[in-house]
Amino acid sequence: QVQLVESGGGLVQAGGSLRLSCTASGRTFSSYHMGWFRQAPGKEREFVAAIRWSGSSIYYVDSVKGRFTITRDNAKNMVYLQMNSLKPEDTAVYYCAASKSTTRPSDFGSWGQGTQVTVSS
Repeated sequence: QVQLVESGGGLVQAGGSLRLSCTASGRTFSSYHMGWFRQAPGKEREFVAAIRWSGSSIYYVDSVKGRFTITRDNAKNMVYLQMNSLKPEDTAVYYCAASKSTTRPSDFGSWGQGTQVTVSS
């Protein structure tokens, strides 16, 4: 089992940028597919981005394509989400997640505690 801790959230104006980080514990991090999800107030948690264990494939929800970039550093047990051109609708709690099986959103079973991102208009 991998333990995940997110950081980097905060308050930013529309059009600004933030970089979220997720630190994973355990020596098997490089074998996990990693993802970012978010949950806005009153809404269900939604998939944002995922990256395979090797970094060979990356996936994004349509609403963040061209603005967000997911990367990982297996040597440091880290995964990142660079968020540019932020919009008020990006406001949510962002969660880091891990999957041992596939990058399908339903297969992510290990979660961090979340980090708040607030985008003001």
